[in-house]
Amino acid sequence: MAADAAPPAAPPAALPAGLPAPPELAVRLVEALVFASADPVSERVIAELLEAQGQVPADIEDLGAYVRGVIDAVVARYDGRGVAPVQVAGGWQFRTAPDLAPRLTRVLHRPRRLARATMETLAIVAYHQPCTRAEIEEIRGVSLSQQVLDTLLEASLIVPRGRKEVPGRPILWGTSADFLRHFGLRDLRDLPRREELLVDVPDNPALRAHAGSAVPQGPGTAEAGASGEESGVTILAEGADDV
Repeated sequence: MAADAAPPAAPPAALPAGLPAPPELAVRLVEALVFASADPVSERVIAELLEAQGQVPADIEDLGAYVRGVIDAVVARYDGRGVAPVQVAGGWQFRTAPDLAPRLTRVLHRPRRLARATMETLAIVAYHQPCTRAEIEEIRGVSLSQQVLDTLLEASLIVPRGRKEVPGRPILWGTSADFLRHFGLRDLRDLPRREELLVDVPDNPALRAHAGSAVPQGPGTAEAGASGEESGVTILAEGADDV
């Protein structure tokens, strides 16, 4: 069970009229599954559990809506509690209530933070993926050390996404599911808009060109990102796992 602050939960899905309240056993089963899982639990896995345990009424036509109704019942059960199930990285996971997370920072051991250059590289990958090592270096304006890549790989924050069809066929890099989990993001659309993070763009033509390109759109629900000396890109990670 993660000790991070919970990002805002997704709004409850609208249930079809006449859909009965989920059985208490179904709610408890989902609660136990999410609690016992180290990784976020997808709604597909929850549906499989409920079907295997005979907790899906025979007259249910929309299984997805029924599963979401069970999840909403679990979420409602933890309203105002110290922990809450939240949607993150494509699944559900228990997280610390947002108002309590700051009070725990002096009590719980926090793992080491990534170095600034490593965080800057991670931010570039997040906003430009899939991208090659040469493209990362072009955006940063400095060479990329193997140690930085190794650190991100060992932390499971980036993964290979195939090879670019150009001479030499360099590896394309992208973020992983663990990246979403560490920073409390439901998906990449939850990344803050890149223009919100560019606080001091230097005289780097490559960086200016990339700054004007398309960026993932979505609500800035997670204060996640990277810090960089050369690029002036600042991404905060309050309430997210440090690595």
